[in-house]
Amino acid sequence: MSKPTLAIASDHAGYSTKEELKKYLAELGYNVWDFGTHSDDSVDYPDFAHPVANAVEKGAADFGVLVCGSGNGVAITANKHQGIRAAICWNEDLARLARRHNNANIIAIPARYIDLSVAVNLVNIFLYEEFDGGRHATRVDKIPTA
Repeated sequence: MSKPTLAIASDHAGYSTKEELKKYLAELGYNVWDFGTHSDDSVDYPDFAHPVANAVEKGAADFGVLVCGSGNGVAITANKHQGIRAAICWNEDLARLARRHNNANIIAIPARYIDLSVAVNLVNIFLYEEFDGGRHATRVDKIPTA
């Protein structure tokens, strides 16, 4: 069975974390599409969050990974797209529950508040966990998609 396709992007604050995550995920055999940024020069996070959300929204990517300083900007931007459930995760429980209870399809990493080893662990958890469905599906179904 092939690994999921991942769309990844960051702003300048998340650039180095994104680069390391991209390398790590590629080494694990994931097909990783990098939507930028490609340096630590100051940029506007929506310019990079929208393409990731578009890729997940259209089904070109199975999951998204967004990285910025706080995780907030990229999550807010991504959540404007239909069918996107982006979750800011800074600990294991949040990453696990984002997938199991909320069926999140994009993880937003706050690079200024966690170190790389934590970010790697959170992405691993996010990609490993599956949606529990059941009562959680009923709740997720009440989130408008348009």
